[in-house]
Amino acid sequence: MFRFLPYAFLITVSSLAWAQAPAPAPAAQAPNPAAPNAAGRGARPAPPARDPNTPGYVTAKELPDGENAPVKADGNFILGPTHPAAPEMTVQDGVPQGTIYNFTMESTDSKTYPGIARDPFVPGQAPPSPTGPMVVNSHPAAYTRKVAVYVPKQYVPGTAAPFIVGADGPDLNLFKALDNLIAQHRVPAMIAISIGNGSGDGQGSERGLEYDTMSGLYAEFVEKEVLPLVEKQYNVKLTKDPDGRATMGGSSGGSAALIMAWYHPELYHRVLTYSGTYVNQQWPVNPETPHGAWEFHEHLIPNSPVKPIRLWMEVGDKDNLMTRDAYHDWVLANENMAKVLAAKGYHYQFVFAKNAGHTDRAVKLQTLPEALEYIWQGYPAGGKKN
Repeated sequence: MFRFLPYAFLITVSSLAWAQAPAPAPAAQAPNPAAPNAAGRGARPAPPARDPNTPGYVTAKELPDGENAPVKADGNFILGPTHPAAPEMTVQDGVPQGTIYNFTMESTDSKTYPGIARDPFVPGQAPPSPTGPMVVNSHPAAYTRKVAVYVPKQYVPGTAAPFIVGADGPDLNLFKALDNLIAQHRVPAMIAISIGNGSGDGQGSERGLEYDTMSGLYAEFVEKEVLPLVEKQYNVKLTKDPDGRATMGGSSGGSAALIMAWYHPELYHRVLTYSGTYVNQQWPVNPETPHGAWEFHEHLIPNSPVKPIRLWMEVGDKDNLMTRDAYHDWVLANENMAKVLAAKGYHYQFVFAKNAGHTDRAVKLQTLPEALEYIWQGYPAGGKKN
């Protein structure tokens, strides 16, 4: 049994105000812009629609409405306001369907994440200044984590397969897209491992601890505690080649996907994010990265040698915005990411979606096949490298 003391750390009121908001919807679901805030003071205002041509944003190519960015093109693109689902997101006659396995992981079995939950917010704890510090307390809390594993029909037992790790799973839309893309030889015959979070959201929660921490710990958890179970339970072999390994996620799951590859490029080279939370959600505070995932575009990418990472990322014009500090604008964060990635010469594709909210379901249904095909460029569709 794991035992540890409750956490108590100082963070800004603005960070806590966002942390106390309801958890963001998973990447496959539409957002709820009118969700009540933590203190029960009514609905949180919906974020304003941002113009992709705002001065200071990256220069981007505007696409015809309903059209996706070209699969083999790096750079910045603007999607039109309607988002028709790609045909690859529906079951197609005659297409082999992979097998989906489901299992759970208990916090009592984890050596990495024994489980926490944030204490309830107490009105009146906040100081008069909206930017002053307040205390976030957490306590030990058990969780059950859901994991779904997709094994394509084309997988040959005993062979080392490429794979993709997804956050906030299970993700049935991902599995459906892979059925069609693999059959069309547009991506390799990969295994998909869709890992649920350990519950909660924001600072002081288990999900926040896993996804928003700027370190290699979550990738190490996946490597040591999840992947061996997948191989053992389902008689598959996962490649050790980082070029055959991808990560994906939405919101904080998106920032976690990049965090996995950034801190462990020897494990992952391909990253796909929707509404990536490249903002300051990290808790506890790390003095090496004081602004959390905002540090990616503020310092880490500009000041580091180029890493072997290919990145596809999306943000919506009505994506999240908190105005109490300078580090909680999701649109600006993703725009900044596009700038620094281009300046450093990364292979990346940035999609700005009009008429789209946070982790917008319609946008994902439109773009996921193209996004998967983009990040798997350079890896043979047959699954074996040249």
